[in-house]
Amino acid sequence: MEGVIAEDRYLGAAAISPLLDLRGIITVLNTPFTRDDAIDVDGLKENVRRAIKGGVIGFLVPAMASEVEKLSEAERDLMVKSVVETARGSAAVIGGASAPTSGARVRHALRCVELGCDGVLASIPFLDESQYERDVRSLAELNPPFLMLQDWDAIGSGVPVHVIARLFSEIDVFRCLKIEVVPAGIKYSEVREATNSQLHLSGGWAVMQMIEALDRGVHAFMPTGMHEIYCQIYSLYSDGKRREAQTLCNRLLPVLAFSNQHLDISIHFFKRLLHRQGIYATPRVREPILPFDSHHQRIADDLIDDVIELTKEIG
Repeated sequence: MEGVIAEDRYLGAAAISPLLDLRGIITVLNTPFTRDDAIDVDGLKENVRRAIKGGVIGFLVPAMASEVEKLSEAERDLMVKSVVETARGSAAVIGGASAPTSGARVRHALRCVELGCDGVLASIPFLDESQYERDVRSLAELNPPFLMLQDWDAIGSGVPVHVIARLFSEIDVFRCLKIEVVPAGIKYSEVREATNSQLHLSGGWAVMQMIEALDRGVHAFMPTGMHEIYCQIYSLYSDGKRREAQTLCNRLLPVLAFSNQHLDISIHFFKRLLHRQGIYATPRVREPILPFDSHHQRIADDLIDDVIELTKEIG
């Protein structure tokens, strides 16, 4: 077969809970706002329902794509609670606990656990090995169902591989890693080798290299929107149809080349897509954010037409 996902024995979420098998598409949810700038709970729940229908196996909320730094603690709680209630029994919910300080991350992680999340994700800045380990252990002490670390570095290689491997061997609840570094591909392979393929790996921002990531044994992907298309790519690859998966993935490249210019452009684009799809009542974003002018909007609308047509094609 051209492309079949490796059946390695990772000790990810599936090893912690028999109800979870985090292989597939985990959607990172944009935050929908009403015209008066409140959380649009109905729109959020509708996005979750449509994503589940489209084949996603989990959700991450709130995260960078959720404009998390612009949400109050009450709004974060409302989003997590709404997604947990809607997805219960149908998909995993990973609570986003990222925050600027260790104390805030612990507080958010605790709330995610209390609200019933299946796991917790946190992005922790790496200053040095002792600081990073201290901050990871402070989250692990909460004993969440599983802890997923976000290895985020927009311009570099992120957390050293030897640190990841050591913490994985020492901390029981640390079973998942989301890699978002430059470039991501080599690090996927390095981490797999260093952890004997036992650490569950997710890909995020490097979704343009989705087929490469699948070739390297990545278990899950965390894009925003386009649920049905991403799930179809993953399904084709899983069925050994690597060439067909690559062909479908290639059709998304113009969309990703535009939206991945900057996180703010991505937020603008996918909220506009969700609005056009009738899922979000508005494409509203919160300031401060990069502008999305008439030129952006024209290109985005053409690309959104393509996404809607492609979604219809795959049925």
